[in-house]
Amino acid sequence: MSEKRGSAVDDMDVGDVFDVVVVGGGIIGLSCAWRLAQRGARVAVVERGEPGCGASGVAAGMLAPVGELTFGEPELLELTLAAARLYPEFVAEVEEASGEATGYEQLGALHVALDRDEAAQLRRVHDLQRSLELEAEWLPPRQCRDLEPGLTPSFHGGVFAAGEAAVDPRALTRALVAAARAEGVEVMTGTEVVEGIFESDRLTGVRTRSGVFHERHRVVPLSGNTGQKNHGIDSSPTADDSVRAETVVLANGAWSSATPWLPEHARPPVRPVKGQVLELRRRDGEPPARHILASERVYLVPRSDGRLIVGATVEEMGYDTTVTAGGVHELLREAYRLLPDVAEMELVDAIAGLRPGTPNNLPLVGPGAIDGLVLATGHFRNGILLAPLAAQSIVDVVEGAVR
Repeated sequence: MSEKRGSAVDDMDVGDVFDVVVVGGGIIGLSCAWRLAQRGARVAVVERGEPGCGASGVAAGMLAPVGELTFGEPELLELTLAAARLYPEFVAEVEEASGEATGYEQLGALHVALDRDEAAQLRRVHDLQRSLELEAEWLPPRQCRDLEPGLTPSFHGGVFAAGEAAVDPRALTRALVAAARAEGVEVMTGTEVVEGIFESDRLTGVRTRSGVFHERHRVVPLSGNTGQKNHGIDSSPTADDSVRAETVVLANGAWSSATPWLPEHARPPVRPVKGQVLELRRRDGEPPARHILASERVYLVPRSDGRLIVGATVEEMGYDTTVTAGGVHELLREAYRLLPDVAEMELVDAIAGLRPGTPNNLPLVGPGAIDGLVLATGHFRNGILLAPLAAQSIVDVVEGAVR
């Protein structure tokens, strides 16, 4: 890619010049930037807040393509299984490049049927898993409890997917920032894109406004935090700049369609889907569970430091990120039904984020509707899992465009 730096775009003595500018500093955007830089591209990431301040900072980090299998979505299953196969090597490489842990653990996932209706549905899902030759085993209650002694006393069996894993998205974000910077990526935080730069019909960069921009989504006055929720972006006095590049990668998640700096026909069909998540913690610091646990209405992802991530609601509420009493109540109620020990855990945090949904639940990765634009968005509930695959695909697209 480096041979492109002598192009007409580079000859313009206006602003900073890169091979690729990635708009969005979540796990998808950072993964793309890091992989592109490894291939020799000069890359900038433009993030209006701090890295991971959107969906990446709220996600639980489940890497569970088998347990999350949905009827009628074979293309999505193919993508998630391929991404899961890439993950061990991906996180090992990130950790080596950054010197930071990502919290990756192959925990296995136990999906539990709490009543007869849930058991009937879980049986249907398991039949589909078996028909696809996926690694999943139906277990009676006693064997489920052997795996996870803290389960509720009364339930109707479960499905154990031994190969499922989890990662800490916040830790992964920090590691990706360090790995990307080590490869020469310029990560611009507190920087908002306000305008596209065009030469004829080709997108050749973005104009930015820098200041102190940050997403404020932590709202619940727990652990001494008494601040009020204020959705959106705060800003201090700003300065404008231009960032020119051969390729602009749009990786700003739920805000991908809210991009007035792109022509209307080039804005991808992405909508925000709200999710509320809780963070609990065992007071003795011990892991709260041995495996990822899930019922029909909730999932629990344990961390080795004693935290337990409880998620997540699915709400079509536009760009609202308010944490609601009803959402918190629903998550705690369903978590208690599955793992009664949650009643004694500390409630550390309650947050809400916006997943980037698409009409068919498939991600949008590839060339955009105008020259110079590449999409890496619309990953909905699978952004953390699909990150290594998305990055690989974006490298292929960008390298193909410059050959």
